[in-house]
Amino acid sequence: MMNLARWKVIVVVVATMFGLLFTLPNVLPAKMRDSLPAFMPKNTLHLGLDLQGGSDLLYSVDTVALRNERLTNMAEDVRTAFRDKQIAFTDLAVTNGEIGLRITDAAQVDDAVTELRKTVGAPLAGTPGGRDVTVSTTGDQRIRIAFVPEAFDAEANKAVEQNIEVIRRRIDQLGTKEPDISRRGKTRIDIQAAGESDPEKLKNVIGQTAKLSFQMVEEQASPEDIAAGRIPPGDEVLVSTDGLAASYVVKKRQQITGEMLTDAQPGFDQNGGGSEVRFRMNGIGSRRFADITRQNIGKRFAIVLDKKVISAPVIQGVIPAGSGSITGRFTPESANELSVLLRAGALPAPMKVEEQRTVGAELGADAVKAGTISAIVGLVATMIFMLLIYGGLFGGISLIALAVNAVMIVGVMSFTQAVLTLPGIAGLILTLAVAVDANVLIYERMRDELRAGRKLIDAMEAGFSRAWGTIFDANMTHIFSALIMFNLGSGPVKGFAWTLSVGVFTTVFSAVLVTQVLLAWWFKAARPKTLPIA
Repeated sequence: MMNLARWKVIVVVVATMFGLLFTLPNVLPAKMRDSLPAFMPKNTLHLGLDLQGGSDLLYSVDTVALRNERLTNMAEDVRTAFRDKQIAFTDLAVTNGEIGLRITDAAQVDDAVTELRKTVGAPLAGTPGGRDVTVSTTGDQRIRIAFVPEAFDAEANKAVEQNIEVIRRRIDQLGTKEPDISRRGKTRIDIQAAGESDPEKLKNVIGQTAKLSFQMVEEQASPEDIAAGRIPPGDEVLVSTDGLAASYVVKKRQQITGEMLTDAQPGFDQNGGGSEVRFRMNGIGSRRFADITRQNIGKRFAIVLDKKVISAPVIQGVIPAGSGSITGRFTPESANELSVLLRAGALPAPMKVEEQRTVGAELGADAVKAGTISAIVGLVATMIFMLLIYGGLFGGISLIALAVNAVMIVGVMSFTQAVLTLPGIAGLILTLAVAVDANVLIYERMRDELRAGRKLIDAMEAGFSRAWGTIFDANMTHIFSALIMFNLGSGPVKGFAWTLSVGVFTTVFSAVLVTQVLLAWWFKAARPKTLPIA
């Protein structure tokens, strides 16, 4: 104790300054925070949904639609493969979660099966030469194509994870800070957007699949053919929203997809004066766009969003730069919304809302008030206890360490931009209440050593060294519990676990190191003959 290492003093001073620096913005008015020098931190704690209000949406991912979409695309691959190999077939259709077709010539059935097993589907991970679909014959020259169950389950799981990332990017571009997006079960996604009181606005941005594609218009199909249902193989009828036609017949094959876009921004049409969305493609998309426009001058190119034609312009010339604009009956708001969706990317699988609720800001204010009162009451009770049991000196030192602990917790959470929830406040109160336990262990060990006849300095040293094992064990159980809650819980439970985790480290630091430094300074200055707690 008399020869306290200098590094301990430096660490305590630096850590305390860090806590004060990053806690300060939380107690300053917004105008004063904005006027702080550039090198000063300005981030404050983000309040969770239960503290500042907001929207809570629970979505389920439609894996059935995902399966049907994959099968529909696969059916077009079948059509292309058989056309190249000149294999005649009929009755190609997607029914009951699988593809069925009939080979016209019985002599070509084996060739057809061999070709499909080579070209249809994707490679199966962990199985050399395997694919994620099975191809089998069912008699009468019919062929059945179905997903390997485990392979589709893996793809559905990946789609849910990708949906979460796309949703996060979309919400971030709306300016909503720190949305809490978590997975519930296999196919559900819970979205909590604190501060966003309009759930309809969130639903408009989140719920759209936003799958953009560029497909050639079938020029040969007449309105009479469409009305009679005479649609050429490989084509489909899509509803139009461009105001020029009720629907278009387009090629099913998607020449360019939204994944090839690198940027999309709202703008104004210089010719018509209306709003538009300007886009730019990556290298692959630019080359493909140039080839398509070169080969199809004078033909129409449908721009399709979520299976609806939003524009079908005539290709006037070669577009080599891979950039262009999407025009239609856009308002400035809808053009901005579409550009946000395109920049964030398309949802791999469609979703539907299962639950929706809005938490008012008034409830959050009441929760903050109640949490603040409970924190103050808990701190005052702790202060009274420590001062009564250990006196003004040792009790005061433990309270100083407790204050450093609180400042460091708030500082770390502000620095990491953590979300503070109502359970998080409970975790903060619990941490501060338990923090003095370490001081109690240290002080009581000092008393025991003094009663055993040890010297004053030896008793103080033993108080820290012998209590350390118990302090470490107790806090390790806390950190393990917090990690379990953080990984298995969601929303407010994670907020509680994060606050508790931060509190474990700051508690050990403040209760042991800060207390040790303060007692060493007192011992050097006072040269006591006895301890006040003896």
